[in-house]
Amino acid sequence: MAFSLRHGDDDLKEAHEINVTPFIDVMLVLLIIFMVAAPLATVDVAVDLPVSTAQPEARPPKPVFLTIKADRSLALGETSVAQGDLVAALDAASGNDKDQRIFLRADKQVDYGELMQVMNILRDASYLKVGLVGLEAHDPP
Repeated sequence: MAFSLRHGDDDLKEAHEINVTPFIDVMLVLLIIFMVAAPLATVDVAVDLPVSTAQPEARPPKPVFLTIKADRSLALGETSVAQGDLVAALDAASGNDKDQRIFLRADKQVDYGELMQVMNILRDASYLKVGLVGLEAHDPP
């Protein structure tokens, strides 16, 4: 049996400091994760449009169709409506039900600004459920 009985000056001293390097590494990894995940968690524009591969929903019993024609005139159902009379006509057609979905369709020739102007009128009148109507594409372009 061998024993070492050294009581000299070469004893190891205890370190009374906390090693913060692993803590900093973990914090930097978490910072990167949150920097990447934060933009994905925010929604800039809330759009209520169905996915093109979704099953079609049942058609409401009396849908309200608002159409923007190529000449920029409006039609509610089959009746032409002036832009100033649109809110009153919508209230009459929907029975003043602001939760009813308004189906908005526009000609290809209508520019985006005109479409947004009509959508702003709908929003100002508290019709917030707007569905955009389009044709189903059967063949890829």
